[in-house]
Amino acid sequence: MKFYKPEKNGLFKARLITACFALWGFANDITNPMVKSFSKIFRMSVTDGALVQLAFYGGYFMMAFPAAMFIRRYSYKRGVMLGLLLYAIGAFLFFPAKESGAFYPFLAAYFVMTCGLSFLETSANPYILTMGPEETSTRRLNLAQAFNPIGSLAGMYVAMNFIQARMNPMSTDDRALLNDAEFEVLKETDLSVLIGPYLAIGLVVLLMLVIIGVSRMPVNGDKNKKINLVPTIKRIISIPHYREGVIAQFFYVGAQIMCWTFIIQYGTRIFMAQGMAEHAAEILSQKYNIAAMVIFCASRFICTYLLKFINPGKLLRVLAIAAGVLVLGVIFLQNVWGLYFLVAISACMSLMFPTIYGVALKGLGDDAKFGAAGLIMAILGGSVLPPLQASIIDLETIGNSFPAVNASFILPFICFAVVAWYGGRVVKRTQREF
Repeated sequence: MKFYKPEKNGLFKARLITACFALWGFANDITNPMVKSFSKIFRMSVTDGALVQLAFYGGYFMMAFPAAMFIRRYSYKRGVMLGLLLYAIGAFLFFPAKESGAFYPFLAAYFVMTCGLSFLETSANPYILTMGPEETSTRRLNLAQAFNPIGSLAGMYVAMNFIQARMNPMSTDDRALLNDAEFEVLKETDLSVLIGPYLAIGLVVLLMLVIIGVSRMPVNGDKNKKINLVPTIKRIISIPHYREGVIAQFFYVGAQIMCWTFIIQYGTRIFMAQGMAEHAAEILSQKYNIAAMVIFCASRFICTYLLKFINPGKLLRVLAIAAGVLVLGVIFLQNVWGLYFLVAISACMSLMFPTIYGVALKGLGDDAKFGAAGLIMAILGGSVLPPLQASIIDLETIGNSFPAVNASFILPFICFAVVAWYGGRVVKRTQREF
């Protein structure tokens, strides 16, 4: 059974679009560790540092429907190109942000960059769905999405080796003792380290923009230029499997970002309790983060294969329940085993985003552009929920001695419960169809 339509140069074009999945994976996972880095550089709380995620995923939310309207009016290819352009501009804005010496210009740069990522995801995900028969669309999207964690691994590796390892190792407590002049010198040095990888990825994205710009791409789904936004939204919202899919996607993305963003805080607490210095504990925790992404990547390919034999809703429900059980271990184990459980959650998460996405868009036809926008807007869960978790972590302890970072993982547990509910709904709906 073929995943892509057999057309001249079709495989090359599919590879170009699939490469974009890796590019936004890189952006996502070079950013997650920056919550901790910005908190140290600017001497902020974890909650303030989590504003990085608010700005990052806020761009996804704001641009999803404008992206869908742009794609409907023009084409998937132009949507991808505009996304790459905004991505590059946002990355280059890190230089003036560094020159300002303030935190909020970085948030603006993240916002512009993720406006571009919103265009990319709104364009590329449904584009892949159109490149073959509908009955294999969910598997096809899972395969393309398997390249997303490859980009994520690259982002994590760069964050660990070219940002965190090169920043000044001075602890958060010691930084708080610096006078203003000493603090400004240290901040300037650390920001110079931080922006380098972002400027480099901006150049890579520009190169990809040129390659796609000169390539002749298929025009799948670009015939209908009418927008009719309000009637289309009403129509797709009335479809249960789509409406429920948007809800499930909101909570899944929130769980994913929380599990990956705060693995550093979780691991740092454990390793510092063993006598390790804060900076060394952060670097070691990032290695566990990379291990989680390796597991996520491998599991994505395994789950894509399993979808040949197992109903997507059933596999989604099983993995969501397993993730919930693992989260309970993260909450109640206060040693390295809790960190192992946190890493293992990634094996369960690998299937979730593309499966929810593919199931929710099934049967939408030309409305898939706006349906995709709604699912991209659901990425707002990655913006709203991490700051809530960060506010719990800032409490430091719950009661007399229970670590707040452990207790904060009750939020991912709730999220996985919602995903399991959606998987069950998909199973029931499939059974009724047969």
